[in-house]
Parts: sequence; structure tokens; C-alpha cells
Amino acid sequence: MAGTYYSLLYHIVFSTKERRPISRRDLLPRLHEYLGGTVHGLDGVPLGVGGVEDHVHLLISLKTTHRLSDFMRDLKKASSIWVSETMGEKNFHWQDGYSVFTVSASAKDDVRRYIAKQEEHHRKRSFRDELIDFLKKSGVEFEERFLD
Repeated sequence: MAGTYYSLLYHIVFSTKERRPISRRDLLPRLHEYLGGTVHGLDGVPLGVGGVEDHVHLLISLKTTHRLSDFMRDLKKASSIWVSETMGEKNFHWQDGYSVFTVSASAKDDVRRYIAKQEEHHRKRSFRDELIDFLKKSGVEFEERFLD
């Protein structure tokens, strides 16, 4: 086989440090746009970006040459600086960790719709409950004390 063929889709979720809400809620669309642009700048493909005041969801496609931990470090670092400087959230930081789930090509549109409806979704459900569901459905072992 002469080429390399792949479909590497990831649903990534991470929250603000200590789940502190971003106070400039009106600027969240700009943050999501910035995150998508940064994904693109890191040579990934942003397929969906959304979230609410205390966490974000991204659906992205990466190349086989990407190293996920390096990608996440660069994405979070750049966006932390941007939020601090542009949104006026002094000393802003994302949480240290993140959650990442692989997505099949057949589920891509469903995940994209889910991400687009985050604000509506979180009127009824907490981020913690959402994350626990994702972890359980994906068969990820976790300790609840590390989710806060």
C-alpha cells in the first residue's frame, strides 16, 4: 500500500481550573472560534467546538503524526493566554487534565450536534454528571474524587 489512510476523530473535553466560570459569557463564541483556529494552526481539523462557562468540547481530526499530549499542551497554553489577554480573565487557566474519546466516522455528526447544543444541554445536567456518563460509556476507570 503506497499511502497512509486514517480516520482519527477525537471528542475532547476539558474544564476551567477549579471549574471557575468564565465571567464574560458573551465572549464564549469568540473563545470557541479561537480554539478552532488554534486546532487548525496546530495542523488539526476542527469539526466542532462548543461549551459553556466552565468547560469546552471539541471534535477534531488529527494526523497520525500528532502526539495527543503535545497537541493538548499547546492548545491549552495558547488559549489560556488568549483568554487572559483578550477576555480580561486575569490569571486564567484550564484544568491540568482532559478527557478524550475516540469517535467513529459514523458517529461524527451526532457528536457535532451534541457539542453545538451544550448550552441547552447544561440547563438540565451538570458537567460532572455529563463527564461521568462519558467515562462509564467508554469503559474508562476513574475515581470520582479526581473529577472535582
